[in-house]
Amino acid sequence: MTSTSIPPTSTSLTEDAPSAVSGDAAWESLLARLNRQSVTKHFDAYADIAWDEPEMALDPEDPRWELSTDDPLGATEWYRALPPATRARLGCESVASKMKAGLEFESILKRGLLEFASVLPNRSAEFRYAYHEVIEEAQHALMFQEFVNRSGLDAKGLGRLDRLGARLVIYLGRWFPELFFVFVLGGEDPIDHVQRQALRRDDLHPLIERIMRIHVTEEARHLSFARHYLKRTVPSLGPARSAVLAVGAPTILAGMAQLMLKPSPQLIARYEIPSEVIKAAYTDNPAHRAATADSLRKVRSLCEELGLLRRPFGRLWRALGLTAT
Repeated sequence: MTSTSIPPTSTSLTEDAPSAVSGDAAWESLLARLNRQSVTKHFDAYADIAWDEPEMALDPEDPRWELSTDDPLGATEWYRALPPATRARLGCESVASKMKAGLEFESILKRGLLEFASVLPNRSAEFRYAYHEVIEEAQHALMFQEFVNRSGLDAKGLGRLDRLGARLVIYLGRWFPELFFVFVLGGEDPIDHVQRQALRRDDLHPLIERIMRIHVTEEARHLSFARHYLKRTVPSLGPARSAVLAVGAPTILAGMAQLMLKPSPQLIARYEIPSEVIKAAYTDNPAHRAATADSLRKVRSLCEELGLLRRPFGRLWRALGLTAT
């Protein structure tokens, strides 16, 4: 038997943690709550998704995969002029590509969490939480890879340079966990924001809806831990580490948001998307810039609360397009 089931029509997408945690007792209480929910409210990639049911069948040319006009690329004349089957296939491959990148990101996250846990003392509640999250992220990776497999599309995920950089991020879990958890938020917050918006639609393919609902339910715990860990530890950082974090946070967030929100180079090459279309849809598109800033609104607000937008570092946030204006 598994886990918890989410009714497919559920609209309960609230986050799992209180908005503020202060003091050791409150921190321990939060960890106990998150750990308890990982036992009572968790999912299995195969037992909790009816992969072989007819309604879950994945046809890449199903019109439900077409990008909507709310999508930066889906709104372009170039995309709308494609044959319907190509529009659907591109949309399906876009989802598969993001899932492949997502599972590779979560591989980095899992290894970083293991580094983080490796230096925790005995009887640490954080140790138990970190291992719960590793297990949950492994189930997410299984979901994502199964989707990619069933799509029949050869999604490649992260590029070579991104994978190389990831090796450095892993060790931050041990040596600079504050910067590591900013990386976690940079990868998780934008996609969580996009998925929560998508789940408000009534035309989603039931397979992607089920995957998203499972993902946002468990990610609520992961995001809550990262935010509250940063609230607890960043104020005690020394000046040097604080400055490194203030520079590293917007740099990481800008890169991770675009990685999660823009089409992959592979997708661009496969469908021969003209550079001027990409430029119009993303680089020069005020709506996309505003959506990117909105997807990072929570983590930006957290960083501001932690003093990471203080002068002169706020200029970097504006230069990277991470502010609302």
